[in-house]
Amino acid sequence: MGKLRGALEKGVFHWPKVTEAGSAPSTGRMSNSVISSGAVAPANSAVEQPQPSDQDTLVQRAEHIPAGKRTPMCAHCNQVIRGPFLVALGKSWHPEEFNCAHCKNTMAYIGFVEEKGDLYCELCYEKFFAPECGRCQKKILGEVINALKQTWHVSCFVCVACGNPIRNNVFHLEDGEPYCETDYYALFGTICHGCEFPIEAGDMFLEALGSTWHDTCFVCSVCCESLEGQTFFSKKDKPLCKKHAHSVNF
Repeated sequence: MGKLRGALEKGVFHWPKVTEAGSAPSTGRMSNSVISSGAVAPANSAVEQPQPSDQDTLVQRAEHIPAGKRTPMCAHCNQVIRGPFLVALGKSWHPEEFNCAHCKNTMAYIGFVEEKGDLYCELCYEKFFAPECGRCQKKILGEVINALKQTWHVSCFVCVACGNPIRNNVFHLEDGEPYCETDYYALFGTICHGCEFPIEAGDMFLEALGSTWHDTCFVCSVCCESLEGQTFFSKKDKPLCKKHAHSVNF
């Protein structure tokens, strides 16, 4: 070590400590199939409250067919329809028999929703069946996101950094708020000094030479032999095994 004194130093970690990245904030995925990331915003920036869109609404409307086109069978009474009729859900109906299963009012000119085989007018469905959004507290009449033990509009379950809908993508929680994977690692993630990829929850990692490494990335800079559990040396912040500690110049 005489000639290398000052250029080489013995590793400060006699035995690199391997840790499981299980203490990182939790990671989740939506249960329903029910998007891209924009610029990363500061963690404390406010995201404007989105307005739920009915683009994917469950509400349908019956099609009015004039008399004389054909004489179908009514799905309600199973009788031939000889006058004007309605078509909904691939079936035909007498206009006066296309009624809400709850309030019994006609749905000939209003929206309806199918729920467990029955048809309900839009108002009854919203009142008795539609889930409530965990963010805006409004009823959800379209696609539903199930996450964090609540239901959400697609446009309401968003990354708090970029504001984009998370949908069925992986998300991470920080202080109880959801972040898309890209923004989470940009704001809070730890990058491996060896491969420069994020150290994710569940990954094994160690700390050495003032940096954090995947356990499989902490290897000799010359022969790539794993230094996990081994005494190591360093030269210009590069880890070296005992064999190459005295024979390499960077």
